Amino acid sequence: MGVEVSRLSNGLTVATETLPHIESVALGVWVKSGSRNEREDEHGIAHLLEHMAFKGTGRRSAWKIATDIEDVGGEINAATSVETTAFYARVMKDDVSLAIDILADILTDSKFDPAELEREQHVILQEIGAAHDTPDDIVFDRFTETAFRHQAIGRSILGTPETVQSFTSEQLHKFLERQYGAERMIVVAAGGVRHDDFVREVERHLGGFRSKADGSLPQYAHYVGGDFREQRDLMDAQIILGFEGRAYHVRDFYASQVLSMILGGGMSSRLFQEVREKRGLCYSVYAFHWGFSDTGVFGVHAATGRSDIAELIPVILSELQRAGEDIDQQELDRARAQYRAGLLMSGESPASRASQIARQLLLYGRPIGTEEMMDRLSNLTVERLTDLSTRLFTSKPTVAAVGPVGKLVPFEAINDMLAAPRPALRKLAV
Repeated sequence: MGVEVSRLSNGLTVATETLPHIESVALGVWVKSGSRNEREDEHGIAHLLEHMAFKGTGRRSAWKIATDIEDVGGEINAATSVETTAFYARVMKDDVSLAIDILADILTDSKFDPAELEREQHVILQEIGAAHDTPDDIVFDRFTETAFRHQAIGRSILGTPETVQSFTSEQLHKFLERQYGAERMIVVAAGGVRHDDFVREVERHLGGFRSKADGSLPQYAHYVGGDFREQRDLMDAQIILGFEGRAYHVRDFYASQVLSMILGGGMSSRLFQEVREKRGLCYSVYAFHWGFSDTGVFGVHAATGRSDIAELIPVILSELQRAGEDIDQQELDRARAQYRAGLLMSGESPASRASQIARQLLLYGRPIGTEEMMDRLSNLTVERLTDLSTRLFTSKPTVAAVGPVGKLVPFEAINDMLAAPRPALRKLAV
């Protein structure tokens, strides 16, 4: 049957995908507003709002929100990302109306009670402390802060202790009113659901939601790169080396995704084989590519001991530059197969499928079928990937490192290595 899409009179988009033989439904509301929509004095408010949505409405206490959904065996949760916020549930197909009612209730009538707010601020302070005490978490925050210095897109989603403690109920209400409008929202369900029935339920509960949000679009992002190092007395060092990536909408986005898999997407990838298996320089290494609406980052994350840290970066740089010379067809085919399998496997989960549909509608304005995705992947060639590699790794690098990083190659030397002829870099990596 595929994905069916309707639009309500207030601009709210409603989409469903019926998955045969599945008795449950994953559904949710996705909002095109995340941490990068915050003003400078609002750092962390989007995440706090997500937490507070479950702390009571005019009709339900926090306890009743939890028990109403769990009395029918359902689950409810939310998540904040850089560009979106999602409120979602999983229930049996006969309980879809209840789930929509609860989700609509928290979006339209949350109280943001001051006593609940104070407790939740304390919870988030603990979350911030836990992240700071986890080097393989905090290094990613430092990486984005450095790559997009002094910009909302680079700030941590959690906020700081100072900003989180400063927020009031009034600020939460104002942020919600400024950022949440039907034209920026997608309601999606996947599983044992009928499209017309679902649209009627959404219309009943959210058809009166305000059409437009008052907030302006976030500021255009500018990748700047740079260096961050935090010396800590730990057993291992967490290191990320990154470059400017590609936005969702540009031609090289899918090529960048596949390139990250060739370089560091599994046990057969180049970095895993060269850095971990052959040289034993680290116990974990992988590549990633994150796309945003107007920019992206391509990075390599590695975790290593202090004795191997000096040798690690030259070897990684050598592998990145070698990708501009000799990617072979077998590597491309393997990465394509991994990507295809990931797409198809996620389609077997109603929750993953609902999230995937919502992201596509928010980013592209339409659902993208598996066949179209496969066509995009099949159009990738070895020549296109090698050309991308020669261009991708020429931007100013971003280095973030936490741990015993005293022997990590200096940032200036990394720049020099990137500018050096490839044979010279090969010698450094031997």
